[in-house]
Formats: sequence, structure tokens, C-alpha cells
Amino acid sequence: MSGALVLNATYEPLCVVSARRAVVLVLGDKAEVVHDSGNRMHSARLTVTVPSVVRLTTYVRVPMRRRAPLNRRAVFARDGGRCQYCAAPAESIDHVVPRSRGGEHAWENVVAACRACNTRKRDHLLSETRMALRHHPAAPRELTWVTVAAGTVPSAWKPYLQTALSA
Repeated sequence: MSGALVLNATYEPLCVVSARRAVVLVLGDKAEVVHDSGNRMHSARLTVTVPSVVRLTTYVRVPMRRRAPLNRRAVFARDGGRCQYCAAPAESIDHVVPRSRGGEHAWENVVAACRACNTRKRDHLLSETRMALRHHPAAPRELTWVTVAAGTVPSAWKPYLQTALSA
């Protein structure tokens, strides 16, 4: 079973939870089903529709804007799983300005790289090599965390994510 998108009472995307957690939210009257997945969960006395999108019944205050976590999976998603030096399938991440040279572990300094390019670059600056970046690294768009959390974005989620992006 896949996850479910959780929307705030104002239809703002908050997080992705497991299908089981979404069912618990609905059964506890903490959320309502906005879109169901077509799947069912069965217990001894109850059959419940598994939601794909749920909306919380009360507003939850979000203290700050969510930013996609910086990890290997997220970098690969941003870079399309391709080496940013030669376009081969990426196997690792590389710091453009090496950490040994004062580079930060930040979105703007991390790219996906194949093993050969990562080994060839080592701890050198790009200006010290003949290598060049295909795309300059940047922090992903605001709602990229949804793709990172879910792997893929189901079509039922897209209207709610598009609304958030245009707001």
C-alpha cells in the first residue's frame, strides 16, 4: 500500500503519511477523506476505504516553510539520477567545493555524480580540473519534499500540489 497526502484544513499540503496512518486519522475524526485510492482495509467487523488524500478537520499552524531535506535520495531526485559532470547514471553525491576546502553541505554545493567523475575530481575545485557542471546546483522547489517522501506523485495529488504552487 502507498501513502496518503495530508492537507491542512485550508487544503495546504502538509506531509505524506502511510495508508494505515491516514485510515487512523479518518477513523479518529481528525481528518476527512478527500480522495480515496480504491483500496480497502478489513478488520473483523469493519471495512474501510483507504484514502489517497485526506484533509485535517482542524487547522494546524505550520511555523516555517518546509524545505526538502538534503540527502542522497533528494539530490538524485533533483538531478534526475544522472551525473552532473558527464550525464552517466549517478552512484554517489559530490560536493562541488570540497568540504576539505571549506565547502558546505548545502543544496547549492551538492550534485549527483558517477563513481568515475567523483574519483577523478577528488578534493579539487572545478577550476583545477577540466570538468564542468551540466547544471548549477540549487535548492529544489518548495514542494519537492512530496516527491522525495512518496517516490512518485499520484495523479490524485496533483490538483492539491498545483494549488499550493500557484498560491
